[in-house]
Amino acid sequence: MTKENIELDGHTIEVDDCALAPFRARVPAGTRPVRTAFAAAHVVFHATYAAVPHSLDAPGTPDAIAEHVDWKATIALRRRIAAHGFGIAEAMDTAQRFEVGWDVAQHLIEETGRLGLPRGFVAGAGVDHLAAVRSKRDLVDGVVHQVQVIQANGGLPIILPMLWLTAHGATADEYVEVYGAIVRQCRGPLFVHWLGEMFHPRLRGYFPGDSFERVLDLDPSVVRGCKLSLLDAVHELRTRARLLPRGQVVLTGDDFNFAALIAGDGPPGAVERWSELDGRPLALGSFSHALLGILDAVAAPAGVALSLLAAGDRAGYDELMVPCEALGRHLFEAPTQHYKAGIAFLAWLDGAQPNAMLANHVELARSREHYTRAIELAAAARVFTDAACVAERARGFMGAR
Repeated sequence: MTKENIELDGHTIEVDDCALAPFRARVPAGTRPVRTAFAAAHVVFHATYAAVPHSLDAPGTPDAIAEHVDWKATIALRRRIAAHGFGIAEAMDTAQRFEVGWDVAQHLIEETGRLGLPRGFVAGAGVDHLAAVRSKRDLVDGVVHQVQVIQANGGLPIILPMLWLTAHGATADEYVEVYGAIVRQCRGPLFVHWLGEMFHPRLRGYFPGDSFERVLDLDPSVVRGCKLSLLDAVHELRTRARLLPRGQVVLTGDDFNFAALIAGDGPPGAVERWSELDGRPLALGSFSHALLGILDAVAAPAGVALSLLAAGDRAGYDELMVPCEALGRHLFEAPTQHYKAGIAFLAWLDGAQPNAMLANHVELARSREHYTRAIELAAAARVFTDAACVAERARGFMGAR
């Protein structure tokens, strides 16, 4: 057991890399989580990227950024997350996806497919392989192409929001027209992603009127549900109640309220009935499944928490997951689209990667105070697995900033 004390701006925090051991001991042998959960993993960069003057104000091209991706560390990160019982969500972060481009996204999809992960992987299907989108027909053909690439590599496609629709002021009927054409040309299962404007300002007004409900109504045997990233728990509860009777599900993307949404309304571990998703069991009930960026940072405690929930231990689940949610609220604070800065920082701090850099050096968009608070909340959430490394790197960071 390793414990370290770290001085952070006048107060001391304790980092204990065995803090999860008592919780693991409470999980009965053979317990498997009944929630399907995917962690949206980030991309790691080589040290060479430190000398590249990309920034949010002067971004690099996707090709220039791709030259500095550390593929070995990026894939190792996915293996580490998967070892805690999660599937991987690949190329799902809209902001980062636009920065690294389709070539990197496709390579991630191919490499993740080769891993043969026990819980599988999902990936975002968009149109960023096209030099230009001139029409709704281009949208449909582009998304269908990426859906087929994802499925060919063993992944589950999630239709990403299409900025062309908001840019051209598309009507509710036009949204349904575009999504309907995609669904008719694809085999299931598919999911539909609704991303709020806090993640990308150009998505203001996405899914106008009743278009979202109509898209989910198109063919429930193909459209198996949605991924909601609106940070609106009330809307999510309403959506999942509407979808449950026909076997569709919500993958929560609510990094502010995920603990209660995943736990659900019924008794811990309760399942109304079982279905399947891409050959794997899928529980149905008054709860959300998950596709979350924060799971990248909290894979270790969240994995144990989901096992405790499956075993009927709601108190143990809450004791682990509520602090994870507190960390999520901090990392996703406005401007929310910079959330991966804190996630990469914590992974570096814990020795999971050699640096904390992100595309266009988004890591510079957060303050010293943001990072020091992240250390404190991560320790409280029992995130860290190498206390000695955390202490050494945190002290170096405090001295350098």
